[in-house]
Amino acid sequence: MIVKMSQLDAETLQTVTAALEAMGGEVRCLRLPFGCFLAALGLADPPVGTIQAMAGVEWAKAAGSKPILASRELNPQGSRVPLGNLEIGGEALALVAGPCSVEDREQIFSTARFVAAYGATALRGGAYKPRTSPYAFQGLGQPGVELLREAGDAAGLPVISEVMDPGDVEAMAPFVDCFQIGARNMSNGPLLKAVGKAGKPVLLKRGPSATLAEFVLAAEYILLEGNAQVILCERGIRTFETATRNTLDLNAIPVLKSMTHLPVVVDPSHGTGRRDAVAPMARAAVAAGADGIVVEVHPDPSRALSDGDQSLHLPEFRRLAEELRPVAEAVGRRLDLPETLPFAPNQVPLIRRALGWGGSR
Repeated sequence: MIVKMSQLDAETLQTVTAALEAMGGEVRCLRLPFGCFLAALGLADPPVGTIQAMAGVEWAKAAGSKPILASRELNPQGSRVPLGNLEIGGEALALVAGPCSVEDREQIFSTARFVAAYGATALRGGAYKPRTSPYAFQGLGQPGVELLREAGDAAGLPVISEVMDPGDVEAMAPFVDCFQIGARNMSNGPLLKAVGKAGKPVLLKRGPSATLAEFVLAAEYILLEGNAQVILCERGIRTFETATRNTLDLNAIPVLKSMTHLPVVVDPSHGTGRRDAVAPMARAAVAAGADGIVVEVHPDPSRALSDGDQSLHLPEFRRLAEELRPVAEAVGRRLDLPETLPFAPNQVPLIRRALGWGGSR
């Protein structure tokens, strides 16, 4: 059962909590930006009417197969998640960019400086990599997280990185501004609870076979830990089509916006698996109402240790940012880009030398 409180004094909260506990519920007090709630877990047949009639209770709902805390009706204006200097879900469009994997110092520092100079609002990079093949590059682990933090600080960007194990959350927390839950772990309850307790923003990716209802319920796990800083990320679903890595489900954007108050971003890199499709699908996602775009960028995609085929070259990222701005403005959003550009988009050799990408690997 979820109970929304209208009175927040300690005596009223304790009275309602005691009543829920007497019914056999495990009670949590959740103070979220859109209200104070008591979550009573473990009640098989909760007496909603009895709790509803208590002083200080605005409403009570039996928890079932539909999300409550993540539902749109709880915050019709929509939630905003602060990340660095930006609020994701606000008027400004988020542009998250970086390599699939943190490979070495040169690579991540080069990419971070470039994407920061050309309009990125956050730096992404994987240190723990879930791979289909056990023989593929699995990431640098904690040293990669620390390199990502250094690169983000040098470029002035908040950083996002994937966590795969609940036991890694505490070690990663000092080094990341936002945890990413990858598609393979969307339904990993212990991991969702662990990042919820960490109190940092969470970028939650949709599983390749997950319905939108299942996706939002996964977010509910995080909110039930008292953390409302959840960003939903559409990254494509598995269909019969083989021309692209996944089928990017842009229907999800307006449907999710009607279902939940949480901001929605789109990853066209994983959604298509094709470099030539990333920019068109990113533009389409912004037109459909996405609150941000997440793209993979690499100084030399042909030598990337993971996902090179879907990673943008450095100049392609700048062109993408320039193309997104008028689309954003057309749908009432904005994308803040630097007015003075340090490099011309076609100066690839100069860019690589100036940013220190010496190609030593």
